[in-house]
Amino acid sequence: MRAENGHPTLLTKLLNKEFLKFVISGGLNTLATYLMYLFLLMFLNYSLAYSISYVAGIFLSYYLNTVFVFKEKVSFKKFLKYPIVYLVQYAVNMLLLYVLVEYVQLYVEIVPLISMVVTIPVTFLLSKMIIKSH
Repeated sequence: MRAENGHPTLLTKLLNKEFLKFVISGGLNTLATYLMYLFLLMFLNYSLAYSISYVAGIFLSYYLNTVFVFKEKVSFKKFLKYPIVYLVQYAVNMLLLYVLVEYVQLYVEIVPLISMVVTIPVTFLLSKMIIKSH
């Protein structure tokens, strides 16, 4: 899909190879952290199990995105910046959750799914900016 001036459209850019790999790695990360959460529930209370699996998910996400998606070298400096992605994602999710529940009056069960779809491109771009920075 190209715009009339010959430049790729936003949709074309988002559906490139890196973005598809990002979605795949996100799915793998979600599955791995969920399975870790279920495993930890056998030994810990749910909040501690969730917290540990969430932090582990940040580590795994950084590694998968760095090595598999963007084909860069792992860097401690970039890793320290990487949680910014999750802070922005959380803030956007909370804002969307509030607006869609309170003003649009959508069901609270559905809003997180909508929010996830909206934040995937934001998370991709932020991850790319941090991981590919020099």
